[in-house]
Amino acid sequence: MVIEQIKPQTQEELFVKLYEMAFPQVAGFIHKMGGSFDEAKDIFQDGLVIYYEKRIGGNTLTTVDDKAYLLGICRHLWYKYYHENKLKQALEHTPDLKLTEEHTPKVSEDILRFVELSGKKCLDLLKAFYYDKLNMKELATRFGFSGERSATVQKYKCLEKVRITIRDKSLNKEDFYE
Repeated sequence: MVIEQIKPQTQEELFVKLYEMAFPQVAGFIHKMGGSFDEAKDIFQDGLVIYYEKRIGGNTLTTVDDKAYLLGICRHLWYKYYHENKLKQALEHTPDLKLTEEHTPKVSEDILRFVELSGKKCLDLLKAFYYDKLNMKELATRFGFSGERSATVQKYKCLEKVRITIRDKSLNKEDFYE
């Protein structure tokens, strides 16, 4: 529905009509994409401001329905917001670890046991990469791989062995904790 067909008397009426027409869909979309109701309100309000500025400035496509245009703006804002904040939120939820040489984090005995079950070569390779902080070139030299790519592939295979071991053992905990 094009807003001109509604003929709102004031700017306030225009915003009320847009809220009634488009906000439920924006809120549904953002909820479906993992966002909260408050985020939906913020995104919609920002979208309304952008829509209104473009409408006043005459920068909108006249062939596009006003509701669809506003929904597109909100969708774009959500994607931008989500991608900008995804990394930020992931980092905020990590514990603050201050590592010194004499104070390293304790590795769970279970995890260490899983890595040991993957084999001595994998244990040595993963230790060299994660604890000794060797780069791929140094790993390739130390373990006799033909190059950095081979070292990367081997590290990946070792991690997969650990994942498979964890998965298999977690399905049958009695065998692991005997």
